[in-house]
Amino acid sequence: MIFYSIADEVFFHFPEYARGVVLAYDVKNAATPPALIEMLRTEEASIRDRLKLEELTAHPRIVSWREAFRRVGIKPNEFRSSIEAMTRRVLRQQELPSINALVDIGNILSLRHLLPVGAHAIDVISQDIALRTATGEEEFVPFGSDQAEHPAPGEIIFAEGNTVLTRRWSWRQSNHTLTLPATKAIELNVDGLPPISKSEVEEVCREAMELMRRFCGGQMHYEILTRQNPRIALAR
Repeated sequence: MIFYSIADEVFFHFPEYARGVVLAYDVKNAATPPALIEMLRTEEASIRDRLKLEELTAHPRIVSWREAFRRVGIKPNEFRSSIEAMTRRVLRQQELPSINALVDIGNILSLRHLLPVGAHAIDVISQDIALRTATGEEEFVPFGSDQAEHPAPGEIIFAEGNTVLTRRWSWRQSNHTLTLPATKAIELNVDGLPPISKSEVEEVCREAMELMRRFCGGQMHYEILTRQNPRIALAR
């Protein structure tokens, strides 16, 4: 049995934080079909209608991540949360690249709800995974690189043992658990900081399952990690 947990020190700083985890098995990932690409473009257009670039850092759902980063010593102008970075790109009139069906589903939901959504392949992991603070001994090989680096002690990381899967909470993913065409099992994270409620996190999880069933098939369910429920088990 492999376990997935969020450490007490994360909830100490952010007691209302909720992370939805969609677990999907026997999925068939592939190139994104036209209908899904159309959804992605629709959400990009919706973001441009709803937001202006110069007002982005005042939006409550972006402010919450900027303040959270500051609270744990991360400079938000230097290291932007995934949702802020993605939204900035869209507001600069850039189309998000279509990667594959599972990755694009995460991006669609991120834009639709303005919160971080990201997937990790779990058919490649063999140890427990956790959102926790770093000791500084862990190793991270960022996406697109073969150079290993180490997180700063105390940095919030998502890790499998001492292998970092995501640095700075929701900043950058590693090569290790990338969602690829050959991926058959994933866990998809939906991150909710106030003003996002646990019920909205659950809503996004249900939307994710609906899209994954439609475009990728498989068996799936979701769990919500909170201060009251900090650990779940993953099927092998």
